[in-house]
Formats: sequence, C-alpha cells, structure tokens
Amino acid sequence: MKYSIEHFSGLARRAIGPPGSLMRQRAPLLIAMGTALAAMAVFVQYRTRKTEQENPPAGKFVEVDGTRLHYLERGQGQAVVLLHGNGTMAQDFDISGVVDIAANKYRVLAFDRPGYGHTDLPAGKVWDPQAQAELLHRALQQLGVERPIIVAHSWGTLVAIALALEYPEAIGNLVLLSGYYYPTPRLDVPLLSPPAIPVIGHLMRYTLSPLIGRLMWPAMLKKLFAPTKTSERFKEEYPVWMTLRPVQLKASATEVALMIPSAHKLKQRYRELVMPVVIMAGAGDLHALTRLHSERLHKQLPESELIVVPGVGHMIQHAVPEQVLSAIDKAVANNTSKKFAKLQNPTTRPFSI
Repeated sequence: MKYSIEHFSGLARRAIGPPGSLMRQRAPLLIAMGTALAAMAVFVQYRTRKTEQENPPAGKFVEVDGTRLHYLERGQGQAVVLLHGNGTMAQDFDISGVVDIAANKYRVLAFDRPGYGHTDLPAGKVWDPQAQAELLHRALQQLGVERPIIVAHSWGTLVAIALALEYPEAIGNLVLLSGYYYPTPRLDVPLLSPPAIPVIGHLMRYTLSPLIGRLMWPAMLKKLFAPTKTSERFKEEYPVWMTLRPVQLKASATEVALMIPSAHKLKQRYRELVMPVVIMAGAGDLHALTRLHSERLHKQLPESELIVVPGVGHMIQHAVPEQVLSAIDKAVANNTSKKFAKLQNPTTRPFSI
C-alpha cells in the first residue's frame, strides 16, 4: 500500500472534528503529526523501491500454490538446505561464506523464508514453523531434492525441527545453529512484535518502524555478534534496508510474536525426533542463551551431538564458517551411515511419528 501526504492530511482533518471541540484546539499538533507521518511514509516507499532495485533476486524461484520462494543454489552432490533466522534472509548465509564453502562438496540450497528477501508473504495464513515446513517440503519435492541435510540458524531451527517431525522420511539429518527451543521470557517480544498487530502495525511498518529499526541496527548487530566484533563483510555487504522493508518487518514481527508459543508447542515433541542431530552454538550467545536452549535440547535428544564454540556469539555462521562445514560433514556422515544400516537390514521399519 502506498501512502501520500494528502492521505495523512485527510486523516488529520477528519480527526480534528467540528469547531470548538477539544480536538479542534489541538489541530496544529495533529496536522504536524499527520505531515510527519506522511513524510516518513514517502521516505520509506522511496527506500523500499531503491533497495529492491539495488538488490534484485540473485537466485531462482519455485512456486508452491501461488507462493513464489526465492532460493540460491550452488554446487553438486548431497543436498544441504540452509534456513536463515529471524530478520535476515538467504543472503546472510552467502555473506558468511557458508554457501561457497559448502558448495565445494555439496549441492547447497539457501531459501528466503516467507516474507524475507524475495519470497512472497501470502496473507490469510499464520506462517508458524509448521506452515513454513509444509511449504518448504513441497518446494523441495518440486525441485527433486531427496533427504537433504537441513542446516538452520536461530528462528529457522524451529522450522527445521517441524520439517523433521512432520516429514521424517523426506529429511536426512539436522544441523541446528544458535537455536531457540524452549519458551523463556523475552524482552524483545513486546519491543519488536507491534508491527505485526493489525491496522496499527500496518501503519507502523510504513512509517515509524523502518526508521526506528535503522537507528537500532548497530546496537542489534553488536548484541548478535558479541562477544566478537561484527563481521566487516556483513557490515559492508548486507543490505540493511531489505530487512527494513514493510513486508519483511511484518514477517519478522510476526515470528517474534510466534516465537514463545511455537517453542512451547514443539518442545512437547522433541523426543519424537528419530534422526541424529548436530547442535551447535556459541558459548557467548546473548540472544539465545546456550545453557537454556542448545545444552538443554542436547540432554533431551539421546542421538544428538553438541558443539559449543568458545568466544563466539549468536552469529556463529559468520564467526566460524569452517566449523559449521565440519558440523555439516558430521550430519552427512551420520546420514550415510543410517542409509547403509537400512540397506544391511531391509526389515528395518520406516521411521514414524
């Protein structure tokens, strides 16, 4: 939706009311507010168009029931699917170097999840982990991707787990990076979820939220990358305003609002995971505390392997991309061993949930 100065001026005039009313006395303030909102809306529209022109799709598209998913694809061999976290997009994995490093050995597909990057965000559907898992599963079927290793970061780990629970025969193994797995109190939920609220959230996404987000961006990066410094390549190459577009703000805010209830729903089923899982996290993660999430999940999953990297924070893929590749190698080896075991024992019953 496009907003103009005339649109907000009209809203202000209607809000003022008849002569003599209290609102009429406050007319100058209301008009100033309407004008300010109009100016913000015009600027946000301009920045959105500009950043989309400067960052056209770099990959391919696959369509599932009218929803177009954008993905990057490189390399050949065993399929490895990368799922980004909240607020970012597939380009994050590319900038980290993980895509190119892994593509030397594997067929790598990095998806923009719904509403992120160049993937659609269809209205009328709650894009929780299960809904995203269904969409990605069908996309992988169309692309002929069989039993991929799913590598997911942060919020994307919830989608990866949902994929493994709902479609265990279609998924190889999981590599979970810096995940959020258990419902815990979060200050960022009341701070970052309002843009998902109907009506007022819509207005926020097209006016205030992108500007506030840009002001908060350096502090947010500092927390996400701490205790290491923010990657210079990330600072130089990541298109900030792609993240601050209204559609991506809606997707991100919705996921923030869904984070705690989604973790609560999924935690009831973690023990149903029937595949080896590599869990990897930074010891200094300030965003999803390792002891509360990764270590706890490891204790709950007998078939899991936990890798905690000292001196590293939430953005582990940027800090130690080679170690992420090693985790992928472990998952591929486990997947190969499992296939061999099934061939040796053809009476093995298929996995079920």
